[in-house]
Amino acid sequence: MNLDYKNFIPLKAIPFLQFLIDAHSFDLIIVNQRQTKHGDFRQLPNGRFQITVNNNLNKHQFLLTLVHEIAHHVTHQKFGRVQPHGTEWKTVFQHLMLPFLDPDIYPKEILPYLARYLKNPKASTDADVNLALALKGNEAETGKNFIFDIPYGGLFIFKDVIYKRGNKRRTRFECLNMATKKVYLFNQNVEVKRYNS
Repeated sequence: MNLDYKNFIPLKAIPFLQFLIDAHSFDLIIVNQRQTKHGDFRQLPNGRFQITVNNNLNKHQFLLTLVHEIAHHVTHQKFGRVQPHGTEWKTVFQHLMLPFLDPDIYPKEILPYLARYLKNPKASTDADVNLALALKGNEAETGKNFIFDIPYGGLFIFKDVIYKRGNKRRTRFECLNMATKKVYLFNQNVEVKRYNS
């Protein structure tokens, strides 16, 4: 699905993003939601570069994901093969994001979390719980709850599996898979469905 990216980002971000797109040669494809990632960058067998971004992201998530992936492309062009989220990528990503740190692009409720995240960006924005929640407007998808809203000992469904919420560790929750009796760690901003037996 190759839709116009301008419908997916804040209006004031368009000139900055268009500059990046014009300066770097790649195909941008907007795809249906993937469970494991928001976007990706790759070199195709024909030598062209491709960036994909999920179509279910809100405008602020979409923009951040797209710039994240463009940073992979720029890093590849400048440094060749390096660690995917290493020092080179972090520096490029920080530099590319600077023009977007603007209250006309990111609301003031998001900017402090975004600025803090960009001091040492991780492979996924979801790894920064506060930023991930701010980007979602602190609201879970309709019909879902954040795992921290499930009471201790409460049951919930994640990917068609029933779990029981356990103790919170430093940044994650221990959750018991009711079928296998194995304990899994869940990020605290994961969205789940309450289980009503």
